[in-house]
Amino acid sequence: MVATISVSCPNSTLLKNPIYLKHSSSNFYGSSLKGLSLNLKPRQQRRDSTNFVVASSSTSPSATTSNSNGRFYFNITGFPFPLGPFLNRLTIRTEALKGSIWLFEQEQALGFSSVSTNIRMTVIKLKSGGLWVHAPIAPTDECVQLIKELGAPVEYIVLPTFAYEHKIFVGPFSRKFPRAQVWVAPRQWSWPLNLPLEFFGIFRARTLKDEDLSTPWASDIEQKVLSSPEVGIGPYVEVAFYHKPSRTLLVTDAVIFVSRQPPECINKESLLASAKNGLAVKILSKGKEVPYEPVVDNKRNLQKGWERMVLQILFLGPSNLLEPNASFEQMSEKLIVSPIVKTLVFSKVPEKVRDWVDSILRDWKFRRIIPAHFAAPINASRSDFRAAFGFLDEFLDDRYDAWPSLFLLFSSIKGKAASYFPPDDMRTLSSLDQFLVSVGAVKKTVSGRKR
Repeated sequence: MVATISVSCPNSTLLKNPIYLKHSSSNFYGSSLKGLSLNLKPRQQRRDSTNFVVASSSTSPSATTSNSNGRFYFNITGFPFPLGPFLNRLTIRTEALKGSIWLFEQEQALGFSSVSTNIRMTVIKLKSGGLWVHAPIAPTDECVQLIKELGAPVEYIVLPTFAYEHKIFVGPFSRKFPRAQVWVAPRQWSWPLNLPLEFFGIFRARTLKDEDLSTPWASDIEQKVLSSPEVGIGPYVEVAFYHKPSRTLLVTDAVIFVSRQPPECINKESLLASAKNGLAVKILSKGKEVPYEPVVDNKRNLQKGWERMVLQILFLGPSNLLEPNASFEQMSEKLIVSPIVKTLVFSKVPEKVRDWVDSILRDWKFRRIIPAHFAAPINASRSDFRAAFGFLDEFLDDRYDAWPSLFLLFSSIKGKAASYFPPDDMRTLSSLDQFLVSVGAVKKTVSGRKR
């Protein structure tokens, strides 16, 4: 979840090796890429796998990938770090529900580091026969072709959040499908400069409203808006959706499910680089001696690389990167609110979050969840969703009834959801929170009935 200013490439250009953009019309910051010569090394073959199995899903959908062509997308923007990959983005399409819901995933790298996760776009076929697109990803030629293969027109493009990593792709994506209506979450903002949507290439966008039954997709999909007061430099805004025919809940950053295995879209080279005992591992090793070990391409190192990536994404500075398995096991294979979102956002506005969660639990009888990051679809009940937000009771006063502890305990015992995180791993994040509060970047965490 990042907010920033950005200009993206409106026209992606298919590149080959070597690359010479003599006739390219791509632009970046208003300057043509004409005459730019790039030599790109072909990426190594992806991990040996012919099928992409989505974690925690009862289905085993096949991955649909194209050849190496059509993956070029140029972006070097972001704050406080640019979001990669900067030139080459593989797209993987998975059929989550036959003939109805498809998931499109690309890698999302954090700056120039070896830390990556996945970013997901969800496409739903409406009763009208058109496609409804949730949280667009980079519209590479490959991605656009995979959408066109569905054989239906894109009717609606939906930005469900204010967050930069999702906002940046909406403008370029909408230009690939100019007949589609663009809808965005309310109260859009960016930082350090609060710029209008037009600066991001988003024009004539309509605004999503809470429980709006007048949307053209209302017979298929309902929506609920979480729009918080200022949590610091700006409000947190996220729109949840409920696909009624499939009983599927769609969220952006509210909850995640970390699978034991890395997403197929994450490059093997990034995983192996993360498995190396570099500077970050030496700093976060609990004082243990860090041996130099050459990293070979095997399942053990790929897994270690993934575990280290996850802990850095969730905690920024986990307690032990040298031996990440224990902390990883506590965070994986269960529905959780990301520690960053919990600490820096939801703990600041617990009343708003609780009202939003209660409304979702009351009105929507979902049986699966699709977030915009990590694993999906997630087989999860309403009690699992409630358990992931169990920490809210700590911050609420007596005006709110505590959620039944037995329901929360049952989900926790089953290991399907959790809201408790290892204190040692939370230390860096807690220190960051205190610093941001001291400089006025975020609000102070509220005091609740247990404080």
